[in-house]
Amino acid sequence: MSSPPTDGPRVVASRLALARSTYLRAASKQAIDWYPWGTDPFTVARSTARPLLLDIGASWCHWCHVMDETTYADPEVARLLDQHFVAVKVDRDEHPEVDRRYQRQVGALTGEGGWPLTAFLTPDGEVFLGGTFFPPADGHGRPGFRRVLQEVARLWREEPERIAENARGVQEALRRMREARPAASGGPTRFAAEVIAEVRGSFDPVHSGFGTAPKFPHPTAISLLLQDDFPNGSSRSAELARATLLAMADGGVYDQVGGGFHRYSVDAGWHVPHFEKMAADNAALLGSYVEGYVRFGDARFEEVARGTIAWAREVLGNPAGGWAASQDADNAPGDDGDYYTWTRAELKEVLEPDELRLATRCFGIGTDAQMPHAPDRNVLFRMLPATEAAGGLSFPHGPEAALRSVRTKLKEARDRRPRPPIDPALYADLNGRFVGSFARATAALDDPSVLAEARRAADRWLRDAYVPDRGIAHRLDPTGPAGFGLLEDQVSFAAGLVELAAVTTEPSYVEAASALLGLVDREFRTESGLFRDVVPKLYDGPAVGGIADPSYPLEDSPHLSANSGAALAFLRLGALTHEDRWTDTARALLGPLSSRLAGAGLFGSGAALAVGMASTTPATVVVEGAGPGADALRRAARLTWHPNAFVFDGAPPPPFSTPLGGLPSRAVDEARALVCFGTVCAPPVTDPDALRSVLRAGRAPGAG
Repeated sequence: MSSPPTDGPRVVASRLALARSTYLRAASKQAIDWYPWGTDPFTVARSTARPLLLDIGASWCHWCHVMDETTYADPEVARLLDQHFVAVKVDRDEHPEVDRRYQRQVGALTGEGGWPLTAFLTPDGEVFLGGTFFPPADGHGRPGFRRVLQEVARLWREEPERIAENARGVQEALRRMREARPAASGGPTRFAAEVIAEVRGSFDPVHSGFGTAPKFPHPTAISLLLQDDFPNGSSRSAELARATLLAMADGGVYDQVGGGFHRYSVDAGWHVPHFEKMAADNAALLGSYVEGYVRFGDARFEEVARGTIAWAREVLGNPAGGWAASQDADNAPGDDGDYYTWTRAELKEVLEPDELRLATRCFGIGTDAQMPHAPDRNVLFRMLPATEAAGGLSFPHGPEAALRSVRTKLKEARDRRPRPPIDPALYADLNGRFVGSFARATAALDDPSVLAEARRAADRWLRDAYVPDRGIAHRLDPTGPAGFGLLEDQVSFAAGLVELAAVTTEPSYVEAASALLGLVDREFRTESGLFRDVVPKLYDGPAVGGIADPSYPLEDSPHLSANSGAALAFLRLGALTHEDRWTDTARALLGPLSSRLAGAGLFGSGAALAVGMASTTPATVVVEGAGPGADALRRAARLTWHPNAFVFDGAPPPPFSTPLGGLPSRAVDEARALVCFGTVCAPPVTDPDALRSVLRAGRAPGAG
């Protein structure tokens, strides 16, 4: 295995300059002959007998930027790559199917993963060495990349048998991992109970949330706890969910000035975040806070939901409809949170003396959220409520109004700073999640403008990126749709359409959701009963590097996995339309899903949530009449917690279905609510409190 010698890195017109991906275009000025993902680098690797260097990252990834700005900017690294390797750069958001396979292979080899993912491949696409971040020279507790490249090149040249052995070892490790999955016993119900017990057991009694630092939000686990509270009367589960929602809302992981959530907290107390903001996180957490607001009626949860919506609109919103993928953690090379953090001097420049005192007390300036690399800079978190922080201070309109004024001034000042860039790419899975969470927020917050944005996004995607026999495309590029054949896009977008259909009672959204979920069941299901992430028949990407290998998205990571999401989408569509085929399809998936996820604990929350939903009778509420009485009934229904309920303003048209045919009719101007659980209906109610009681009971009075 030899390589032609060169005197240094070639100067070429970068292949990345015209890439769709922001992440790839940002690397186009590097002195590295990067290839985008495709057949070309594999062809070159075979023809030159060189290994491939695969870099997988994303525009929101801080350490990806650090590696680009240091390691890949190093002339010696560029020289070694050009001389000995074929270099491939992949945007994990653009190609999640590539990322999934190589994260799994590197993880099997090294036990670590994440971004940037750095992998060395044979020309056939098999990993033989890998890792994550590498500095150019030895440091950060890691070997320098110059030394790594030299040693890999030597191994490739002098010890090909060791390379082959490593590649075989990775595949063998993957095989053992598949075969070593514990055998499930007791079926889906026992599986769900075990997951709930493990979620509760992982709860942090000091800081709330699950596990220790670094601490990620787990929105699906929160939904699972709230659901567990409903049929089982598990006040303990509800307490854990509420405490976690409050801790995140008050932490630095939530942007106290601009709204929206950062990716995760580097400490157990939610104080100092990793600053990237991602559509996936915020769509899921918006749903969690809407659920929390409905379940607990806590105004703080409503405030966070509205703040997250405002951030998504302002920062990610696309003028033509839809939402961009992410906002970067950094606004420039070497930055580490300066856009989001504050010194006392910066606060003093913006605020009046009493406002400064209020902000210092309320936001914990100088306490637990000082930046490790710059202790004079503070992440804002809610240490005290405004009423308590305002002790001894005078505000004519009260402390809450004063705090709102403080936040407005801080945001205006922050908006004058260089803003971390946004990845404008439009992805179907992320947009589907936002469509669903915006639709559900509309009903709880009673804000028609939120619904209008969800509709605009859904209509754009259905018009421009949906093909009936191929499904929804992964990307909506300026040149058109691309990236067909990925499971998560079909599932997430269909799930969003179900929620949008429920709020709008628009038949076309039900029809599109049904078509997408029908495609999932028809094309993505395997003999195991599970869904694979890519269908070669529909896939329009290059089938290289192991893409043909089956892969099944099972565990939440920490967001809802595509298989669990499919089960939930089937159940919600079945409840919306009263078509048993969707419920039956979901139940058929729960057996193999829970069996494969035995022992997953917290990361099996989505599957456990689906098991719980399948055993909870769905509720349908139809509010008849007009005027204040009907408005009060409608509001009561929408703000009463039930994990699988739909509320309609009058009887909806087909293909929606409600089992109300046997109920007596009444004049349309007399307000009443008709409530059914499955096919069993309660007597009509006219009092909002009575309606709340019926919904909370989860069954019609007198029903078994």
